[in-house]
Amino acid sequence: MVRLEKINGKNVWDALKLSVRGDQRNFVASNEVSIIEAYTSITANGYAFPFCIYDDKQLVGFLMIGYDKDDYWDDAPAVATGNYNLWRLMIDTAYQGKRYGREAVKLALDFIRTFPCGNAEYCWLSYEPENHVASKLYSSFGFEETGDMDGEELIAVLKLEKGEKR
Repeated sequence: MVRLEKINGKNVWDALKLSVRGDQRNFVASNEVSIIEAYTSITANGYAFPFCIYDDKQLVGFLMIGYDKDDYWDDAPAVATGNYNLWRLMIDTAYQGKRYGREAVKLALDFIRTFPCGNAEYCWLSYEPENHVASKLYSSFGFEETGDMDGEELIAVLKLEKGEKR
């Protein structure tokens, strides 16, 4: 069974060993960079939720969720204000193609829909225009590209439905 577990002192070192294929390295930051960004976001009055992705006891990937923006985020896209974002998602090269990414996105959205930081209208994410696998995966969950960019990345949003637990 696929599950998320918050990064902690016991699993952080294993999370740092995960990696993607060489041709995917331009699509996602390393887990080391992600964990540093989570820490600096939290210390700058922001929100970050870094998770390990497990299949039972086997670590297969890393995922990070954010909310709103921190004090140091210059040029944040407008959609970042007051909304959740699927900040990072990576599945280790040894476990790709086994639907772990799909399961992880579902679990991330389940977590977001608990509204741990308060109400929000959207969940948003961004990805490189060349990352057709990510585009297909996210659109299958209802994410729609807005035409806006976060740096060099396309922004896609998912409206959080009314009537969800708030």
